[in-house]
Amino acid sequence: MLLRYTILLISICFSLLSFGQDATLYGIVRDSLGEPQRNVRIVATDISGNKEQTTDTRRDGSYKITIPANKAIIFEFGGNLNYESKVKQFKLNSGEQREYNITIGIEEEKSVVIRDNRVFLELVKPPDLKRMASTSGNFEDFLKVSGLGVSSNNELSSTYNVRGGNYDENLIYVNDIEIYRPFLVRSGQQEGLSFIHSDLVENIQFSAGGFDAKYGDKLSSVLDIKYRQPTDTRASITLSFMGANTHFEGRSKNRKFTYLVGARYRNNSYVLNSLQTQGDYRPEFADAQTYLSWMPTEDFSIDVLAHYSSNKFRVVPENRETAFGPINEALKFTVFFDGQEITQFNTYTGAVSLNFRPTKNTRFKWISSAFRSIETEKFDIQGQYWLDEIETDLGSEEFGETTFNRGVGTFLNHARNRLDATVFNSYIKANSRLNDRHELFYGAKFQHEIFTDRISEWSLLDSAGFSIPQAPSDEIQLDELIKANLSLQSNRYSAYVQDIYTLSSSKLIDFEDSTFMSPAYVRIAAGVRSQWWEVNEQLTISPRAKISYSPRWYYYRNDTLIRRDAEIKFAVGVYHQPPLYRALRTFDGSLNQSVLAQQSVHFVFGGHYTFDMWDRPFKLTSELYYKILTDINPYEIDNVRIRYHAENKASGYATGIDFKLNGEFVRGVESWAKLSFMRTREDINNDFYYDFYNSDGELIFPGYSINDVAVDSVRIEPGYIPRPADQFMNLGLYFQDRMPRWPSYKVTLTLLFGTGLPYGPPDHDRYKDILRTTAYRRLDIGFLKDLLTNRERLKPDSFWHNVSDMWISLEIFNIANINNTISYTWIKDVNNLQNPVPNFLTGRRINLKYVCKF
Repeated sequence: MLLRYTILLISICFSLLSFGQDATLYGIVRDSLGEPQRNVRIVATDISGNKEQTTDTRRDGSYKITIPANKAIIFEFGGNLNYESKVKQFKLNSGEQREYNITIGIEEEKSVVIRDNRVFLELVKPPDLKRMASTSGNFEDFLKVSGLGVSSNNELSSTYNVRGGNYDENLIYVNDIEIYRPFLVRSGQQEGLSFIHSDLVENIQFSAGGFDAKYGDKLSSVLDIKYRQPTDTRASITLSFMGANTHFEGRSKNRKFTYLVGARYRNNSYVLNSLQTQGDYRPEFADAQTYLSWMPTEDFSIDVLAHYSSNKFRVVPENRETAFGPINEALKFTVFFDGQEITQFNTYTGAVSLNFRPTKNTRFKWISSAFRSIETEKFDIQGQYWLDEIETDLGSEEFGETTFNRGVGTFLNHARNRLDATVFNSYIKANSRLNDRHELFYGAKFQHEIFTDRISEWSLLDSAGFSIPQAPSDEIQLDELIKANLSLQSNRYSAYVQDIYTLSSSKLIDFEDSTFMSPAYVRIAAGVRSQWWEVNEQLTISPRAKISYSPRWYYYRNDTLIRRDAEIKFAVGVYHQPPLYRALRTFDGSLNQSVLAQQSVHFVFGGHYTFDMWDRPFKLTSELYYKILTDINPYEIDNVRIRYHAENKASGYATGIDFKLNGEFVRGVESWAKLSFMRTREDINNDFYYDFYNSDGELIFPGYSINDVAVDSVRIEPGYIPRPADQFMNLGLYFQDRMPRWPSYKVTLTLLFGTGLPYGPPDHDRYKDILRTTAYRRLDIGFLKDLLTNRERLKPDSFWHNVSDMWISLEIFNIANINNTISYTWIKDVNNLQNPVPNFLTGRRINLKYVCKF
């Protein structure tokens, strides 16, 4: 009897001990092609919504996670990626080790499909951008039709404005490495290739305002690009009338080393020949870049990014003829040119990053990068011009012919400019998961900058035999003269810390014989960022906070339980933009090193909602915002060149609302549509002008009534005036379609519309810049034919078995042949009045493109 009770007591003790032991779930996560997936987030949660464990898959797709035994645990696979992820429930015995391999996709039975939205930046997996009809071929063209608040009125440029800011105010990262662009570019014609190689892009995150403290010090937006981690060997080649692209990618047999290599060549002379200035255009743009990754252990890796770009623009202009003006005052501007322009930008970027995970909840990333840009401008261009009135009477025999000459003259533009810019930086980024609810992000950065700038630039304007401005007979006075030899070296120091707090509640839903959790997430991100620059000795402190609420509910589609996402968010934060070299340079070529950081306070309220329409998925996103701007450094813009006033002498605001709808308007292919309304204004401190009146009390327009003598004047304070990027409405559309009976034939359509932008005469009085350009209207269309059938692709002995996709496309740029205005040339007539002559962008062009992917 005693022995029996002893055995019973020992059994009870072992049972109690084993009850507190853990169990282990392990396996491999693959995609629908069977490839292991790295960095897939796996979250283990009990039925009350409390997180037990979180881990990520390794490079080979494997995972291992420890959970409490004898307890129902719900696993979510892929909740951090832009995939459709899955949920599975397990209840393991004490000490049990169970293998569970899963495929991320919608084919597996009894799955719950979840589209992740638990990120504060909008996560987008872009479509195949090679199918998009694009004049420039730059990745940013997709952002112009899909990004909230993004606008651009120049198809030759990769630049874009966000919610009233200029393109200097946008942060761009590639795999956490900040990207810079050339400084001296004057026009989109010269710009060439952007840094981002679209063939290498995996996904993008974008925020048009209210972004986190872990991102840098700019006023408007952040674009976070992630290049791929290759899982197998692939390649592609693209050929067109305007150039060629190619890329290669792969990984080693032991899966520890991966590589991405891309090269591009582009010649835009075919497109530039549609401009009104006729001449010999020779633009040649080329670049090469590579991204290498080596992972000797699962907790340590080394990544290398290298890029070289050569953009050379040469033009020998010959003549130009532009008709403009209203029907009752039509004018013709004719110019004959002598001389040439040669502009060259050589840029180099290199970066090394070390990634280390000392514990499963802590990660460190140390990055050192260098950027160098050598930029030269050389031009001597003389133009002899005539400004004529055109007969507009339809009944006249001279209709369309010149009736009166209103001005004749000569201009001469000269430049010998060279800028050498070098930026070194080294920084560390880290994040630590403190517990199930808190994750801490922190980092620090050091940056050293070297700028050497030689400026020799002048222009001469001669009208009807006399120089403008007029000077004594023995002198020649130039219209503008800038000569300087400048240099600047400086150091910047910055740091940030941010905590993300996650709170979730649970609701149970029964699906067949399993139980699934439907959590509603509340996430709060609060942080602060600081920077100190030794030139102006200014310390900036930028607190930022954001809260989001994400309810979840489910519905059935094709026997699969789909989670419908929604999110409501509010963000407020202070954003500073300390000046870089260009913001210090005044109009006369000197440096004002006392310029302080511009400041903006963001208030953003918005959210998104996913829904089904026509039995297909859609997503509606909207944001309402208001930005308070102080310490503004006003600027003027000509084409894509920004010239700052180099003084903090204005305050202002920007406000508006953005909408975006994306989804399968046509089954199986995704399209985007966006609409934005905005107003942005600024008030220059202490600016004023005088209105003059004659003896009859009539307002005298300067230079118009030459014989009138002013007898009275009134001081006028302009107050708020439009900022250069003030555009009331902006519409973007990217639409894909395919023919139902012939699915190998497809169509892509890109539509951009934007109301007019402010402009004014070529002086530095900002209050005069209240005129408006015409609206920007552009429609590009592409017709595609897939050249590879499934039958050819499946033949094992065929060459085409190695080809994953191949097509040819006919692209028509600016199909309506609309003359869009990018800037103005100002010419004086015989009455000493200035006339703005519009400079138009590219006309209609047809391009043929061939794409092959291996």
